Amino acid sequence: MFTKDKKYNNAAALLSDENDFYGIDMAQFGNSINEIMDRETIEKTSVLKQYDAAVSMIKRYYQYEEISGIERKKIDLIPENAYREAIANSLIHRDWSINSHIRILMFRDRIEIKSPGGLPKGITADEYVNGDISCLRNPILGNVFFRMNYVEMFETGVKRILFAYKDAKIKPKFEITDNVISVTLPIINNHYNVTEDEGKIINILENEGRLSSSKIAKMVGYTKSKTLRLMDSLKEKEYIKVIGNGRGTKYTL
Repeated sequence: MFTKDKKYNNAAALLSDENDFYGIDMAQFGNSINEIMDRETIEKTSVLKQYDAAVSMIKRYYQYEEISGIERKKIDLIPENAYREAIANSLIHRDWSINSHIRILMFRDRIEIKSPGGLPKGITADEYVNGDISCLRNPILGNVFFRMNYVEMFETGVKRILFAYKDAKIKPKFEITDNVISVTLPIINNHYNVTEDEGKIINILENEGRLSSSKIAKMVGYTKSKTLRLMDSLKEKEYIKVIGNGRGTKYTL
């Protein structure tokens, strides 16, 4: 926690009760971003307090108790362990030199966590998403969070987030730019929000894996133009993705 000349460093300031750093801005929305149901900003205080405040928000809006007979069971709409991992990683990997808050946007069907600063030097987007390498931008904070069992020291956390969704149809999404890392955690949902026609394409891809648009059109019995319209809708909903290009283009869930 000290510099070479025995002064407190930035990690000490970030862990102190009072400091001059930005923090976390959290908002819970209703039916649209114009309906702000709750808002809380935690700044100029310890990153541990920021972490606790963020965890309190998910408990408030994405957890409930279900009573069955004499048993009371906690239900997570979004896996708490995945959310905790995403918040911890946003705090220990963010660029604290950027005067901007971590933003947590809470919607009915998902949570979006946006962390200032791109990836540290020495790690690519694919390596980050695949969890192949851990490259801490703030190693002292990472060590503290590890000692408190908030994170696994030798993982990026992405693998643990994905594992929490291993049985869910809608998976987390990771977006990386030069200045922001975004993680989207959907509510646990084992049903696609699709029309009957779209559902036929989903069922085919679930059973067949990767297929060309021509093959899909033939299997569902629709015209090529109708099939492409349905697939454009599914891409917009982020249920399917495109692999390859030209004649080699194929589609998969």
